Amino acid sequence: MHLTRFTDYSIRVLIFLATKGEERSTINEIAETFNISRNHLMKIVQELSQKNYVTAIRGKNGGLLLTRDPATIGLGELVREMENDMALVECFHSDNACIITPACRLQPILNDALSAFLGVLDHYTLADLLGNQRSQLAQLMRIPTVSA
Repeated sequence: MHLTRFTDYSIRVLIFLATKGEERSTINEIAETFNISRNHLMKIVQELSQKNYVTAIRGKNGGLLLTRDPATIGLGELVREMENDMALVECFHSDNACIITPACRLQPILNDALSAFLGVLDHYTLADLLGNQRSQLAQLMRIPTVSA
């Protein structure tokens, strides 16, 4: 399984916001921290906002905040919502043209593997990604202070 950059960057945005705590963040700040295109990050933040992970506040004192407590943001849920195509191979698609599909055991085996992968992620939350590393994460992302 290979996560898309969209999902990878979504997780990074949430880690950044969770590390920063109640202090608002900007797209520019996050883009510079991770060296991600601002335009690409805007699309990610829009999706995270639509899916109720992030609150985007407009205006002079605006910015981004987590909508939910990090302990309530499951990694399995996040990956399922951010990945737009979980098909590991062609035979997972409705337009499958593989001629051996009727006799091949690959699809159910990979389906089990994908379920196991997501099942493991279901045991972890955004809070687990932070663990007791919040101050180190803040230092690495050049966040001056960390509020809980």
